[in-house]
Amino acid sequence: MRLRLAVAYDGTAFSGWARQPARRTVQGELEAALATVLRCPVDLTVAGRTDAGVHATGQVVHVDVPRAAWEEQRERLVRRLRGVLPPDVAVAAVTEAPPGFDARFGALARHYAYRLTDADSGPPPLRRADTVGWPRRLDAAAMDRAAGLMPGEHDFAAFCRRREGATTVRTLLALTVDREGDLVTVRASADAFCHSMVRSLVGALLAVGEGRKAPDWPAALLARRERAGEVPVAPPGGLTLLRVDYPPDADLAARAQVTRARRA
Repeated sequence: MRLRLAVAYDGTAFSGWARQPARRTVQGELEAALATVLRCPVDLTVAGRTDAGVHATGQVVHVDVPRAAWEEQRERLVRRLRGVLPPDVAVAAVTEAPPGFDARFGALARHYAYRLTDADSGPPPLRRADTVGWPRRLDAAAMDRAAGLMPGEHDFAAFCRRREGATTVRTLLALTVDREGDLVTVRASADAFCHSMVRSLVGALLAVGEGRKAPDWPAALLARRERAGEVPVAPPGGLTLLRVDYPPDADLAARAQVTRARRA
């Protein structure tokens, strides 16, 4: 049977989500904890494969386990996981997944936020893990104008680290920048993001915010069909996966089928 997990983590000390030999990863820690509690091997599928140093408050994962293992632990699984997981990973909820649910291919949208501050004092001490200190004052209004030119279905090759055989066409649903005091927040939503895409979008907007590029520069890069070397990749620590959206239960299987065909 299939379970759906709501997961959060501080990505600072992780080499990303995906399991890697001799590296500390979120997937590795979570699979080890689940295998210990459920007493069976597990293989996780995730909605968003976050990079090294990137955080999540709304990550979604699915896993297939024997029904007997679930029935034995269902009432106490979250609490038992808390006891074996490290403090920088938390499972907020575990539920039976509806038929056709796929954490990765069934998703309609992923929502991220990137936090940075241009205060002279740097990030507040209690937010230093998820807020990047920026050394120069930023024009958030110019950044937001640039961001407003980006949404739509485009080939984001200029902003992605290409993976062999993978498409870089994505539908960017929203990209906004706002300022609250010294805090500048970039919010990005899309059907999916390719490797390093969000941090590259932020890097391009930062070039606008510093006055080094015009507001129409990031959108002009959408004409490229390969990675734009002049686009900086923003540091990972400011980025957090906030939420993943899914269709109604009756539409889950159809959504997963469409997404698999599109990504193939």
